[in-house]
Amino acid sequence: MTLFMKLRPACGWRYWVLPFLMATATAQVAPSPAPKTSAQPVPYASVSQLNLMLSQLEQAAEATQVDLAKLRIERWKTDSNTKRGIQSDVESIQRNLQMALPEIIAQLRASPENIAATFKLYRNLDALYDVFGPVAESAGAFGSKDEFQSVQNDLSTLERSRRSLAERMETLASAKEGELTQLRTQVRDLQAAAVPAPAPPKKVVVDDTEPPKKPVKKKTVPKPPKPSAPATTQPPGTSTSSQPPAQQPQPQL
Repeated sequence: MTLFMKLRPACGWRYWVLPFLMATATAQVAPSPAPKTSAQPVPYASVSQLNLMLSQLEQAAEATQVDLAKLRIERWKTDSNTKRGIQSDVESIQRNLQMALPEIIAQLRASPENIAATFKLYRNLDALYDVFGPVAESAGAFGSKDEFQSVQNDLSTLERSRRSLAERMETLASAKEGELTQLRTQVRDLQAAAVPAPAPPKKVVVDDTEPPKKPVKKKTVPKPPKPSAPATTQPPGTSTSSQPPAQQPQPQL
């Protein structure tokens, strides 16, 4: 009874996960166009890894459908409402495995490294796991040992596929991010080569260190010469000589 009480909250996932499973299955009436394949060749290692992963997933889906068909839910030791809820979950899982999952796998095979298609498959597996988990727990609580063991093995295989797909999706995202970074660098280099580089601005060097000022020598102004005394003018008839006139000889007696 304690296990049954634990299962009740888990069944609440059905109210939001089941609409997704039903919408995915009914979408096959008008199938969406396959994603466009990339122009660049996909590495062989990447294609091989994906093909192996999808093959294992397809085998797990077939085994799960067989095991779900073997469940005798009407014989389980629980009330009618619980049986109807579990049966509804099983039918939703079967519709998804038969209709939605093969179409999504085909889209991903057509474009092995398409992140959108990869994420679409991961989201579908995630929804399947959320519904399949409570069914396996109910089989352990109300069904036979063989029923529980078979669906539990199917659930474990589904979980491994989901984990592997998540790791691949992370690797693809990292690779795409590296390609985008490389393309941005190439575009930046091409733009820089097309546009001529502007002339570098002229540098004006300002020398803030003032040299020590030299002492200013005062210019010596030469003194003007003293004016000479003017020459004295003598009256006419006078000798310019300063010597006294020679005495004339006296006549001798």
